[in-house]
Amino acid sequence: MSPTRPRRESIAGLLLMVSSALAGLTAPPARADGLADFYKGKTVALVVGSSTGGGYDTMTRAIARFIGKHVPGNPTVVVRNMPGAGGITAMNYIYNAAERDGTVLALVQNNTPLEPLFGTKQARYDATRLNWLGTPSFEVAMVLLWHTVPVSSVEDLRARETQMGASGANSTPAFYARLLNATLGTRMKLVNGYPGQNEALLAMERGELDGYPSVFQSALTSTRPTWLPAKLAKAIVQYGPERLAELGNVPFAPDLLTNEDDKLLMQVGFAPLSLGRPLVMPPEAPPDRIGAMRKALADTFADPEFLAEGERMGLAVNAPRTGAQLQDVIARAYQSPPRIIERLHRLNNP
Repeated sequence: MSPTRPRRESIAGLLLMVSSALAGLTAPPARADGLADFYKGKTVALVVGSSTGGGYDTMTRAIARFIGKHVPGNPTVVVRNMPGAGGITAMNYIYNAAERDGTVLALVQNNTPLEPLFGTKQARYDATRLNWLGTPSFEVAMVLLWHTVPVSSVEDLRARETQMGASGANSTPAFYARLLNATLGTRMKLVNGYPGQNEALLAMERGELDGYPSVFQSALTSTRPTWLPAKLAKAIVQYGPERLAELGNVPFAPDLLTNEDDKLLMQVGFAPLSLGRPLVMPPEAPPDRIGAMRKALADTFADPEFLAEGERMGLAVNAPRTGAQLQDVIARAYQSPPRIIERLHRLNNP
């Protein structure tokens, strides 16, 4: 055997290894180029399940102004309003009719992923099959009372009936009031007919209402920033995915429970607050395009210009959560025991 043959074979093997390594290094750019080729020159529809001018619409338009530059190929992003049925119309569209090629995404109301679980018949979708992208923040809500009302603690809220505003019996604030009554033993009585939170807060100032059962801390600081510091209103209890230090010694509702079923009920009932302002893509969208949108959204939430605009507009954009985190919250809610789901149905359909 020639003494040079083993050397030639070893050199050939080394060249093959180097070639394979270089191919591995160049593979990700090839995938990125493929995404850029797909999105270049395209228009991406960002659906929002509300009418123009509200909080969800404002957040959607802020995201639309920035996310395009973080998507490979820099597509044009156009907002499409699709109000109806408290956001369920948009969710039905995303699940049943929207294009599944990565050119349609939506920012939806945080109650909508749980509506099928709550027994809402109009909700024709499986939220666990949707592709959740992320949220710029989560929400913490509070029971808020006007300063002249002689109620200053959860114990007082149990002892005295309070008149609390809501738009209707099936509204989200009404649901949260019933949930707190059922778990904490409070005696909040709903007064329906106030179209939105702003009308209810004005009624508190006029003395028509004692309070409102579900005021987001982010909404209060942007619309009534002086109310708590000036002691014009008082927060009695806070609830959501975690306690807010900004609310000081205001008790956190889950900490007040001892019954395990009540804890589970509250965890599932308040799950929408963990979702914040969730963004989603249809089922069966290509995995690489889902990944690209998740990354683009995360990059948007870290974009200094987006954060500055959010600060200027009073938007809560400082506590982002990933699509995987949202997917986990939704999956855990749908795994609730049947007895808890039955209680939810009763609370949601009074």
